Amino acid sequence: MKSKVFFTRSLDPNKVTELYDLVGKELKGKVAIKLHSGEPGNQNFLGPDFWEPIISTVGGTAVECNTAYEGTRNTTEKHIKTLADHGWSKYFEFDLLDAGGPDLELDIPEGKCIKKNYVGKNIVNYDSMLVLSHFKGHPMGGYGGALKQLSIGVASSFGKAYIHGAGEPEKIWTADHDSFLESMADAAKSVVDYFKNEIVYINVMKNMSVDCDCCAVAEDPCIADIGMLASTDPVAIDMACLDLVYACDDPGKAHLIERIESRNGILTVDAAAKLGIGSKEYELVEI
Repeated sequence: MKSKVFFTRSLDPNKVTELYDLVGKELKGKVAIKLHSGEPGNQNFLGPDFWEPIISTVGGTAVECNTAYEGTRNTTEKHIKTLADHGWSKYFEFDLLDAGGPDLELDIPEGKCIKKNYVGKNIVNYDSMLVLSHFKGHPMGGYGGALKQLSIGVASSFGKAYIHGAGEPEKIWTADHDSFLESMADAAKSVVDYFKNEIVYINVMKNMSVDCDCCAVAEDPCIADIGMLASTDPVAIDMACLDLVYACDDPGKAHLIERIESRNGILTVDAAAKLGIGSKEYELVEI
């Protein structure tokens, strides 16, 4: 059976709640709401005003992890200030999952490139997860969506270096590129398994630059906004976003597609599908 991906061309934040309801999966217990806090200076990330309706509806805790590179989010002290400056901690209960060590180590026996994933230890306080992703390009991954949020996003600062280095954190920027992409898929599987698939995914195709929200200096969007999607399948929702980019008639898509293809971004989707955490075959249900 094909995975269902619900899609709307609307970018009304209130529609996110409607998409979530259509998915038909009630997230139980204490819900971790994974989002991207945004690197200061970045003009494209989606802030608290956009995500407020769905966060208020679900009633969970917004969560993030520290970065593995220099900036304003690589230490707990700086990241907490960024969260306040961007308004997250003003409006929502917020948990920096790796604010204090040690990390939680998740085994990945079926992982192709890495057999362990290191995530913020506070993840043990949650029973389910809502993954809120801003779909856009990425300097290394080619694109960023649900699979990146599951992997790099949930990984601790050390865990991010471990994934980037394909198991050798000291090679964070120099590891074999395809091994890094496949390591993201491995790490994503560990989080899916940890929550026993009690996860819902929302992808928003708005402000789509070739650069990630982690870039303090990012290009402006190169392609018109497309819409929003929701699913219980992280592979299907990312595949649907990629297909929508290729199918749109905006000439700016060439720049985004070049970024995706030059970094072999589809490999992460392929690797995740082979690991069994989702399917590239989906039914797009437009509302």
